[in-house]
Amino acid sequence: MNSFSVTLFIFPIIIFLQCLSSTGAATCHPDDEAGLLAFKSGITQDPSGMLSSWKKGTSCCSWKGVICLNSDRVTILELVGFLKKPERSLSGTLSPSLAKLKHLNVISLGDHGNITGPFPKFLLQLPKLRYVDIQNNRLSGPLPANIGVLNTLEEIFLNGNKFTGSIPSSISNLTRLSYLFLGGNLLTGTIRFEISNLKLLQNLNLGGNRLSGTIPDIFESMTLLKFLDLSRNGFSGELPPSIVSVAPTLLALDLSQNNLSGTIPSYISRFNRLEKLNLSKNRFSGVVPEGFVNLTNLNNLDLSHNLLTDQFPDLIINTIEYLDLSYNLFQLETIPKWVTSLPSIFLLKLAKCGIKMSLDDWKPAEPLYFHYIDLSKNEISGSLERFLNQTEYLLELRVAGNKLRFDMGNLTFPRTLKTLDLSRNLVYGKVPATVAGLQRLNISQNHLCGELPATKFPASAFAGNDCLCGSPLSPCKA
Repeated sequence: MNSFSVTLFIFPIIIFLQCLSSTGAATCHPDDEAGLLAFKSGITQDPSGMLSSWKKGTSCCSWKGVICLNSDRVTILELVGFLKKPERSLSGTLSPSLAKLKHLNVISLGDHGNITGPFPKFLLQLPKLRYVDIQNNRLSGPLPANIGVLNTLEEIFLNGNKFTGSIPSSISNLTRLSYLFLGGNLLTGTIRFEISNLKLLQNLNLGGNRLSGTIPDIFESMTLLKFLDLSRNGFSGELPPSIVSVAPTLLALDLSQNNLSGTIPSYISRFNRLEKLNLSKNRFSGVVPEGFVNLTNLNNLDLSHNLLTDQFPDLIINTIEYLDLSYNLFQLETIPKWVTSLPSIFLLKLAKCGIKMSLDDWKPAEPLYFHYIDLSKNEISGSLERFLNQTEYLLELRVAGNKLRFDMGNLTFPRTLKTLDLSRNLVYGKVPATVAGLQRLNISQNHLCGELPATKFPASAFAGNDCLCGSPLSPCKA
């Protein structure tokens, strides 16, 4: 679940297979033509010409993004925008005249970014809808109280808009839903217990709202759930007991950035299919359960910014690529052997973990693949020179607030490096000219000396050293 941030579509595959059986010769029902042309009139900008083929008097079944399956009625409307290039996407509003498309099964108008207005209530008048995607637009206002009339829906993506108010209780009537995405809005209130009626859910995303209260005990009936994202809300209290019911199926669990507390329950050992676990930025306390050794499929583990204490279990996992244990109450002393032996780790963050070893003694199995490293605020000594020479793809290195001691002039940076923070160490020597190729640099509070190379960095990046001079600091003495 970056898989949480990447929507997993099933319907485009179905659409492709269904299109193979379409006659392609269907004429256009007058109601559908009128509804689609009204929709076009509500679009104020179409820079990519998505609607250029939509012309009165031609068969709407042949228009771009419009599909009629084995009749003259439109069953699919699919005009997906360019999320990262909104200047190429549609702008405007969604015409209520789309209610004329009574045979519509699929409506996909997501990722335009500039479609505005309230929740499109015309959707409530379309009795055959199975799939709705209006994500990543600028729709706003409350969700309709009677959204539950859409009881044929199997997937709905409303995430990435500005919807407000509470989650309507009638959403519990959408008992065919397998995907429910409401994340990235401004929704408030609590999660209603009635949502437990959605027994076919495979992916529930409520992350990035303003929801609060405790997480209700709703999971006993959700035996198909694979992805659960409740992150970036205001949930408090402990985890509900029924969450163990989804252990046999759950692949990704993201509860980060809430106010959850208590210990991590020992039944976490039963979630042995988990690939992603993110509990960061909460108030979990106590020791990490020994049952973590059973989570042998983990790819992404983030327990950072909690109140967790030693001893951390020795994991028998070789699948982890992203690991963040930073800012807890750990006193690891050394980088654990199971971490050092990971064969393909891209991100490693162990900031403020009580590490007191020499970096010269750390010999990771595959340093070549590191992209992001944060070992800040420990008591790590030694030199970076050997380690940096072993990396090829490193993008970011943060080791501030340690006891590293080496000649910076001897460092060779990988060509990929963009961010380097060596501040508050014991680094000496001259600053190499190669720092000019970085995007972010902090080497303040060290023992560096000599004239600075030409860079774009502010004086704060170099402050607190012994005898550095030259722009942006004071001029060097002749």
